[in-house]
Amino acid sequence: MPNASRLILVLGDQLDAESAAFDGFDAKKDVIWMAEVKHESAKVWSTKARIAVFLAAMRHFREALKTRGWRVDYRQLGGAGGETFAEQLREVIQRLKPQKLVTVEAGEWSVAREIESVASETGVDLEVRPDRHFLCTREMFQKHTEGRKQLRMEFFYREMRQHTSVLMDKGKPIGGQWNFDHDNRESFGKAGPGLRLNPRRFVPDKITKGVIADVEKHFMKHPGELAEFDWPVSAEQAREALDDFIEHRLAEFGRYQDAMWTNEPWLYHSRLSVAMNLKLLNPRVVIAAAEKAYHDGRAPLSAVEGFIRQILGWREYVRGIYWHFMPDYIERNAMQAEHELPDFYWTGETDMQCLRDAIGQTLRFGYAHHIQRLMVTGLFALLYGVHPRRVHEWYLAVYVDAVEWVELPNTLGMSQYGDGGVMASKPYVASGKYIQRMSNYCAGCRYDPAQSTGPEACPFTTLYWDYLLQHEPVLKQNQRMSMQLKNLSRLSTPDREKIQKQAKIVRATCGKKS
Repeated sequence: MPNASRLILVLGDQLDAESAAFDGFDAKKDVIWMAEVKHESAKVWSTKARIAVFLAAMRHFREALKTRGWRVDYRQLGGAGGETFAEQLREVIQRLKPQKLVTVEAGEWSVAREIESVASETGVDLEVRPDRHFLCTREMFQKHTEGRKQLRMEFFYREMRQHTSVLMDKGKPIGGQWNFDHDNRESFGKAGPGLRLNPRRFVPDKITKGVIADVEKHFMKHPGELAEFDWPVSAEQAREALDDFIEHRLAEFGRYQDAMWTNEPWLYHSRLSVAMNLKLLNPRVVIAAAEKAYHDGRAPLSAVEGFIRQILGWREYVRGIYWHFMPDYIERNAMQAEHELPDFYWTGETDMQCLRDAIGQTLRFGYAHHIQRLMVTGLFALLYGVHPRRVHEWYLAVYVDAVEWVELPNTLGMSQYGDGGVMASKPYVASGKYIQRMSNYCAGCRYDPAQSTGPEACPFTTLYWDYLLQHEPVLKQNQRMSMQLKNLSRLSTPDREKIQKQAKIVRATCGKKS
């Protein structure tokens, strides 16, 4: 391949056909560079499903670029050369001798620094372009933060609604209110979720089958399974997945978005986060499809608003938080948690039914919905006292939609309260009674969520009270914790001592089957 005038870097989470990186592309002089980097799957012990979804999407995107007649320098897994991203980038620069590197903003702070470092040491000009996949630029978010003592997603979300005119009518929110949270917290009840169509499946084609074979060969010892791999890995498949969600599940998504049920990984959720986070699916297209469903009478406002808020609100907000507070953000540990992550997070082998189900489906599919992440796997780690960086590394490793800009604030901040209140106004702590209310997990479990001590005590409930006891002086400063601390004050000294004693037993034995 002859030398390149410009080398266009396309990372694994930048598979956007309309990327700013391609603006002004000269098919005769420019070259696109993509690389499957083994080290990127090993620096956190990524599950096979997460590795496979990235590689399959990359290889499909490569083929789509080639159909444009564009030159793609693609380094496939197992090829000759270095094993790290920086090593491979140096090698392609030495080989093609580009005059300039062009890329859009990376999704990970350390990767952005690697690109800058290699460009500097090799003496090649670097042009970093804004990622217009997002609706809020980094500059817009920085302006949003100015003059604010506290950042809260709700206020950011309202600004974004006004900025984009989504679900707005003459400057006011359609329906007369900004969000419909109170309508979107239902459980299924004893009857369960009922009959519904499962999400559209995408049977692996020849390219994806090749990826699966490569993952099994090169990442044999990594956790997780690939037997049921069916994620959308191209822009066409991503659009089909969107249409399927809008048609069959959006209408009930709002009511049941927080509900959980044994052996039901999908329920009414969209499965679109992986396609959006790889940039196969533009969030504007997703938002427009949901908004149209409301105006066409195919989905209620509460469901549509709740879904759009996750994209226009949370997704854009966490990206802003990530780039505003990095690189120090990843080191935060406001509650001084120091325990290691229990081993069962990598196997699912625990006698706690809720954790066994949530972790089991995570290892099977690379997926769990947001309440399973926040109020099952995340809640237990928080109550147990796991160092927030260890929790972050696990979430980044196991979920197919995990890219650091979105995963880190949601995990370290929202789930673990490691940032001391940047993402969440209080720690999201609850006893096993919450899980009992929102699922059927407790019905098949040997533990009783109503008990905090004794042989049938639910570890969630024990650790919940122990968490409040440990952190009572700090939590007293948070007005939103007043009700929970009021309940804590009713515990006698002997009861407090029993809880603390049982909590030590839980931490010493959790994950071991009885």
